[in-house]
Amino acid sequence: MGGKFYDNRELSWLKFNARVLEEAFDEETPLFERLRFVQIFCSNLDEFFMIRVGSLHDKMIFDSKDTENKTNMTAKEQLIAIAKQVKKLLPLKDEAYATIMDGLSAYGVQHIDPKSLTPEEDGFFRAFFTREIQPLLFTGVVDKKHPVPFLKNGEVYVGVTIRKKEDAAGKVTFGILPASENFPKLVWLPGTGKFLLTEELIVRYAELVFKNFEILSRCVFRVTRNADITMNEGLYDHDVDFRDIMSDLVKKRKKLQPVRLEFLGKPDENIIALITKTLKVKDSFVFCQNTPLTTDFLSSIERRLEKQSELFFAPLTPQKSPAIDQKQPIIEQIKKHDILLNYPYENISQFIRLLEEAAENPDVVSIKITLYRVARDSKIISALTRAAENGKDVLALVELRARFDEENNIGWSKRLEEAGVTVIYGLEELKVHSKLLLITLRDGNDVSYITQVGTGNYNERTSKLYTDLTLMTADRDFGSDASVVFNALAVGNTVESTNKLLVAPKGLKSRIVELIDNEITYKDKGYIGIKMNSLTDKDIIEKLAEASRAGVKIELVVRGICCLIAGVEGDTENIRVISIVGRFLEHSRIYIFGREERRRVYISSADFMTRNTERRVEVAAPLLDREIADRAVEIFETCLRDNVKAREQDSEGNYFRVQPAEGEPRLNSQIYFYEQAYKAAEQAQSAEKTEPKDTEIIPQTVLDVQQESVGEAASDVQRTEVHRVKIRRVRR
Repeated sequence: MGGKFYDNRELSWLKFNARVLEEAFDEETPLFERLRFVQIFCSNLDEFFMIRVGSLHDKMIFDSKDTENKTNMTAKEQLIAIAKQVKKLLPLKDEAYATIMDGLSAYGVQHIDPKSLTPEEDGFFRAFFTREIQPLLFTGVVDKKHPVPFLKNGEVYVGVTIRKKEDAAGKVTFGILPASENFPKLVWLPGTGKFLLTEELIVRYAELVFKNFEILSRCVFRVTRNADITMNEGLYDHDVDFRDIMSDLVKKRKKLQPVRLEFLGKPDENIIALITKTLKVKDSFVFCQNTPLTTDFLSSIERRLEKQSELFFAPLTPQKSPAIDQKQPIIEQIKKHDILLNYPYENISQFIRLLEEAAENPDVVSIKITLYRVARDSKIISALTRAAENGKDVLALVELRARFDEENNIGWSKRLEEAGVTVIYGLEELKVHSKLLLITLRDGNDVSYITQVGTGNYNERTSKLYTDLTLMTADRDFGSDASVVFNALAVGNTVESTNKLLVAPKGLKSRIVELIDNEITYKDKGYIGIKMNSLTDKDIIEKLAEASRAGVKIELVVRGICCLIAGVEGDTENIRVISIVGRFLEHSRIYIFGREERRRVYISSADFMTRNTERRVEVAAPLLDREIADRAVEIFETCLRDNVKAREQDSEGNYFRVQPAEGEPRLNSQIYFYEQAYKAAEQAQSAEKTEPKDTEIIPQTVLDVQQESVGEAASDVQRTEVHRVKIRRVRR
C-alpha cells in the first residue's frame, strides 16, 4: 500500500459528496434548499460515474495491472471500493428525500405512493395516462427480430417482462418504454398538491400498452454511460478543423458503454438480472434506491411553493466594489492602483465594464483572453464581439475540451469568428485552463497594459454561485508576462519563463516547490496556507509532508478531493485540513508562503492536481499591493475560523463538522463575506450621498444563515443553481 498519509482520489471525492449530502439533513437550512442538496448530490454522482468510473473501467480493461500512485490500488480495487461506498450513501439519500418530502406535506405538496391511490385518484391518473402519455409512448420489444434499442445516457425507462395471455407456458419477452422524453416530469392531482412522476404512471398502467400480454414483472430503471472521451492525438495530423473533431467526439460520448444501472425500489430479481445481462453491467454497479432516479422534476415543485418564502434562502445580491469609482473610467482607475474583486460578494459587472470600456476606448489596440467556460447568454462574449466590430485586434482562445461545455464553446467560437475575432483552440496535448485577459493600449509613443488574472471562469451565472477572485492591474511586468503567454499559445508553444506570473506546465509547480522549500528552512517559524478545490499532486503532497516534519505550520482549505491525510504522527501532524461546503461553491485558489515581511501571496486558476500542474496551461499571480494581499489573507483566515459550514479532517481521513468552542460566536464565512460586502457598499454610498439603485442594503446587524452550496464538478463538480440564503436578525 501507499504512504500512511495518503487517501485515494476517488474515495476522497466520495467523502466530499457525502459532505454535500450532509447539508440535506441540516435543519437550519430552509426545507426546499435542503432538497436542492439532494439534487446536487445526485448530479455530482452522475458526473463522477460518467467520468471517473468510466475512466477506471477503461483502465481495468486495457491496463489492469497499473496502480494509482498514492495508495497503489488497481483500477479493479478502486471500482470495488467505490461501489461499496456508494451503496452506503444511497440509503442516506433516500432518508433525506423522505424526510424533506414529509416536511413539505405541511405545505400541501405530497409525493404519493402509487400503491395507495384511492379509486378516484386512480381513475384520474389512468385517464391522464390514456389521454396524454400512451399515444406518445414508443414501445420496444427485445427478441431475436428486435435488438435492444439504444438506451440514452441518464434517461429513465420502464422495463417489463411479458407473455402472451393465451399462452401461459409461452416465451417471456422483455419490453422497454421510455419515460423521459415528450412527457411532463410529474403529474399533479387536480385541486391538490399531490403528484406522481411520469415513470410511476407508465409502470403502473403498462398493461394498457401491452393489452394482449400478461405482465410478469415491471420496473423503473436508468442507465449511466461512460462519458470519458479523450482526444486522439493522431487526429491533429489530419486536415480537419479541430472544432469538427470535437463535435464528432461529443456525439460519440452519447454512445459509450454503460457503467451504472439504477432501479427505483426493489423490483423482481429476475427483471434486474435480465436488464443487467442485456446491458452488460457488472452486478456490483447495479443500485436500487427509493428516491426518484432523476431530480429534474424539482423545478415544478419549486414553482408551486415559490410564494412560501420560509422554504427558501432569502436573496443576496452581489455588490459593486467600493474600490471602484462608478463615475470614473475603470481603465484609468486600474492604472492608478490594482483592484481585486471577490465573487459572488462583489459583482462581475465591474469586470464586464472593463471589457466594454476597452471595446470603445480609441487607445485600446488589442484584447486577448482565454475562455474555458462562459455563460449561455454571455455579456463577455458580446463585449469581445463589439471590440472586434470596432476594429480592435481581438484574440480569444476558446478551450473546446472544457468537459460538458464542449458544445457551448463550439457555438461561441463560431459566433466570435463571425464577428471578426481571431479564435484559437489551444495546445494539442494541454488544456488551457488559465483565466487571463490582456488589454494593450497606445500610451503616447509607448504601450501600456491592463492585465486580469482570475481564479474562476468568465461566466456571469457561476460568478453568483462560486467564490472566486479576480485581479486587475496595470503592472507592466504582468502585461509583458501575459503577452508572452498569448504569443506562445498563438503558435502552439508553452511558456518557458516569466518575470512575475507563474505559468504551468513549466513554471508553476517548480516555483511552488521552491516556495515550500524556502519555508522548510525556517522550520517551526515557517508557514504555508493554501486554499483550493482539490489536492492530488503527489510531488507537492510529499513536499508538504516534508515541511510538516520540519515543523512548518501548514493550513489547508480544500473543498473537494484531498489525497493528503492531516494529523498523521511523524508525517503530517503540523498540517490542518478543513473543507467548507456552504451555499456557494468554494472555488478561489489562494497560496500563502511565510508571514509578515517575507509573506508572498498568490491567486491562481490552478488546484494542486497533477492535471493542473503538469497537463494544463494555468496562471498564478502574486498580489503585490499590500492591502490587496492582506485582503486575500483575511479571506483565507476567515475560512479557517468558520465553525458553521466547515468540516475538519482527522488523522483517519474522515471529516467532522467544526464545533464552536464554548462562548465562541458562530461564524459562517460565506455569510460573513456577504455582510462585509453590504456594509462596504453602504459606506461607499453614504460617502457619495446617493441612494443605491440596484441593490438593497442590509443594515449593520448580526447575520445568521441557513444556507448552502453547490456541488463541481467534477472534475469540477457542483454546478447547480443554488441562489438563496436565509438571513435573520439576531437580537444583541
